[in-house]
Amino acid sequence: MPRQLDLADPLARETAAERERLAELYAGLDAEQWSAPSLCVGWRVREVVAHVTMPYRHSGLRVLRGIAFARGDFNRFADRIAHEDTTRLSDADLLDALRNNIDHPWRPPGGGQAGALSHDVIHGLDVTEALGLPRVPPDRVRHVLVNAGPRALAYFGTDLSGQRLVATDTDLSLGEGPDVVELPAAELLLRVTGRLRPAPGLA
Repeated sequence: MPRQLDLADPLARETAAERERLAELYAGLDAEQWSAPSLCVGWRVREVVAHVTMPYRHSGLRVLRGIAFARGDFNRFADRIAHEDTTRLSDADLLDALRNNIDHPWRPPGGGQAGALSHDVIHGLDVTEALGLPRVPPDRVRHVLVNAGPRALAYFGTDLSGQRLVATDTDLSLGEGPDVVELPAAELLLRVTGRLRPAPGLA
C-alpha cells in the first residue's frame, strides 16, 4: 500500500478535503458535544471518531483477529473496539489521530478510493447532523452516491426499484423509475444509508 493518498486521483483529493474539514470542525467541540449521541445507534460522537480513525491506529492483522473473535461479525467487532478505544484514548488523542492522517491511503477491502470517501462522508454526517454542524459539500456527496454500486446499496438495505433520486443542490440523479424523490444531496445520502426516516417513496 502506498504511504499516502495519490492526490492525482479526484476521489483521493475529496477524501483528504473531507478529513481536513471534519478535523477542523471537531477541533471546536466541547466535552458535552464529544459525549453527545451521534446518528449511529449506541455511539457518541467520540465512538464515531474512534471508528473512523481505527484503520490508522490498528493494524490489518489486529482487525482481522478482532473480527474472528467476533465470529466474523464486523459490526460487533467495530462496536467493541470503538468503545474500548474511547475508554483508553482522550478526545484530543482521537482528534490527533484524524489530523495526523489526512493523507492516509487506507481503503476498505473491495471498496477502493470511493469506499474510503464514502466512509468518511457518511460517518461525518453521523456527527454533523447530530450536532447541527455544517454539512459536507453537495458535490462531495455526489461522488459518494454516483460511485455507490448495488453492493453498497444492498449493505444498507436500500432498494431503488422504480425510484429515481434527484439532488436539488448538485447535478445528481440516481436510479430509474416513475417515483421521483427530490432532496438535497446530503438528505438523499442520509436516507439511502438508513440514518433518517425515508422520505415518501424511498424504501
